[in-house]
Amino acid sequence: MKNFSWRTVVVIIVVIAAIIYIMPSFKPSLWPYKKINLGLDLQGGMHMILEVQTQKAVENTMERIVQELREQLRKSRVRYSGLDLINGKAIAVSVSGDDNIGNFRKVLDDDFSELRELERTIEDGTLSLQLDLPDVESERIQTLAVEQALETIRNRVDQFGVSEPDIRIQGERRIQIQLPGIKDTQRAKELIGKTALLEFKLVDESKDINAAISGQVPPGLEVLYQDEENTELKRVDKTPFLVNKRASLTGAYLTDARVEIDSQYNDPYVSITLDKKGSRLFARVTEENVNKRLAIVLDNKIYSAPTITEKIPGGQARITGSFTMNDARDLAIVLRAGALPAPVEIIEERTVGPSLGLDSIRMGLISMCVGGIFVIFFMIVYYKFSGLIADFALILNILLIASGLAAFQATLTLPGIAGIILTIGMAVDANVLIFERIREEMNLGKTPRASVDAGYDRATLTILDANVTTLIAALVLFQFGTGAVKGFAVTLSLGVVASLFTSLILTRSIFDYLLIKMKLRRISI
Repeated sequence: MKNFSWRTVVVIIVVIAAIIYIMPSFKPSLWPYKKINLGLDLQGGMHMILEVQTQKAVENTMERIVQELREQLRKSRVRYSGLDLINGKAIAVSVSGDDNIGNFRKVLDDDFSELRELERTIEDGTLSLQLDLPDVESERIQTLAVEQALETIRNRVDQFGVSEPDIRIQGERRIQIQLPGIKDTQRAKELIGKTALLEFKLVDESKDINAAISGQVPPGLEVLYQDEENTELKRVDKTPFLVNKRASLTGAYLTDARVEIDSQYNDPYVSITLDKKGSRLFARVTEENVNKRLAIVLDNKIYSAPTITEKIPGGQARITGSFTMNDARDLAIVLRAGALPAPVEIIEERTVGPSLGLDSIRMGLISMCVGGIFVIFFMIVYYKFSGLIADFALILNILLIASGLAAFQATLTLPGIAGIILTIGMAVDANVLIFERIREEMNLGKTPRASVDAGYDRATLTILDANVTTLIAALVLFQFGTGAVKGFAVTLSLGVVASLFTSLILTRSIFDYLLIKMKLRRISI
C-alpha cells in the first residue's frame, strides 16, 4: 500500500503539472510566457551568418592610440615632426632634439608601454620609430570584438522583440543568427548590421567645400553627406559638409535613446540622453562653439547639423531627419544597444517562408500520428489489455515531452519532431521488456501480483541502463551540437526522462491499482 500511495501521488502531480504547462500552447492567454516555441524550420523566419571585420577593430584601436599619443605629447610639451598611422596597423613618429627624444621615451614608457617597437632609426639627431601592437594583444582585440558584437546584436534583437532567437558565435569571426517568425526581414537586416557609431563633429564652414569635394580636403577634415528627401521631386538630395575628422563627443557616453514626436511638425525624432561625463563634455563643446554647427553623425552619415545658439548643459540632444516611426524606433534600439566594435558583413542569408514551416509541421505530425497508430495497434494485438495500458503511457509520454518543451522554453524544430517519433518507439520498448518478464513469471506458475512485481524488478535495471546511456549521448549532442542537432537532443532527452517515468512508475501504478484495489485475479497479457 505504501508503494502504491507514493507512486499515485507522483503520477497525479506530474500529470497536473504537464496539463498546466501544455495548455497555454493551445490558449496563450492563460500563461503567455510558457508555451512551446517553434523553431525557424517550423514557423518560418530568417537565418543569417555575419562575419565581423575584426581587423577594423584593431585599426580603430590604433586610431584611438594615435589620438591619445598626440594629446599626451601635447600635454608633455614634446615637439614631433610627424605622427601618422600607416595602413591602420603601425604608428610612424619622428622626434628631433635630445630633450624631446628623452621626454618622448618617457611618455612611451609611462603611458604606452603596450606598443611594440618595429623599427628605429636615428639620423641627424632625429629619432624615427615605427610602433604597433603585439600579436597577442591584436588577437585579444579581435576576439573581444566578436564577443562584443555578439552581445550588441543580442541586445538589439531582444529589443526588436523576436521570440526565441538563436544567436551564437561560429568559428573565430562569424556569428550565426536565427530569427524565427520574423516577417520584415529587410528591417531586421538593417537593424542587426548597422554599426551605429554615433559621433558629434564640428562643421568647418571657413574652408571651401567645393574644393574639398573635388579632392582637396584640408588636413584634419573630411567630407560627409546628409540625405534630405525632396518630396516634390521624389528624390533624395545629398548635402555635403566639411567636418572635423576627430569627434568632439561619441555615443560611448549615451545612456538612453527614445522616440518622441515633434509638437510643431508632428514628425518622429530620437531624443538621446548622455551620462554625467558626457553631459559635461557636451556642455563644454557647445559653450566653446556658439554660433557654429555641430553635425550629429551616425556611421559616417550626417542626420542633422544644427547651429549651436547657446551652451547646452543638460546632456540632452535630438536626432532629426526624414524618419518614419519604424526608422526612429530602430535608430533608438541600435543607439541603446551600443555601437558594434567593428563592421559586420552578411555572408549567408536564408529566409524560410511560413508556408514551408506549416508544411513541415503537418508532415511531422502526420509521421508522428502514423507511427503512433502502428505502435498502438501492435501493442493492443500482441499484449491485449496490458497493451492498452502501455498505449495510455505512450500518449502521456508525448504529453510530458510537450509540457517539458513549454516549461523549459525550449524550441521545437523539425529534428525535434524526429526525436519525439524516436522516443515513441523507445517508450514502448521499455514496456515490451517489462511485459515479456511478466509473461515469463506467469509461465512459471506465479500469481499475477507476484509476476508483476518480479517482472518490474528484473526489467528495471535493464531499462535504466539502456535509457541512461541514451540520455548521456543526448546530453553530449546538446552540449557540442549546433542548430538541428540540438533540437533533436532536446526532445530526445525529454523523451528518455518521460519514458522512464511512464514505464517504471505510471504503468506500475496502474497494475498495482488493478491488482490491489480492484482485486484482479488474471492479467490479459
